[in-house]
Amino acid sequence: MKARVTVTLKAGVLDPQGQAIEGSLRGLGFPDVGSVRQGKVFDLVVEGTDEAAARSQITSMCEKLLANTVIENYAIEISN
Repeated sequence: MKARVTVTLKAGVLDPQGQAIEGSLRGLGFPDVGSVRQGKVFDLVVEGTDEAAARSQITSMCEKLLANTVIENYAIEISN
């Protein structure tokens, strides 16, 4: 079973990397871009066919390692 975890900063958390990307994009001739926020994407393969068990396992991965839940949110997408 394949899964994609998207980790993003929570609203209100400063994102200096996103601000640097925004400034660089404007410098490259994209003046209409604004409010860039950066994040992380993890593509995982989890053995088994039970989607609920896979989601539970991936949630545990996020809580323990993949996301800093104090400042980050995460979303899990599962496909077969």
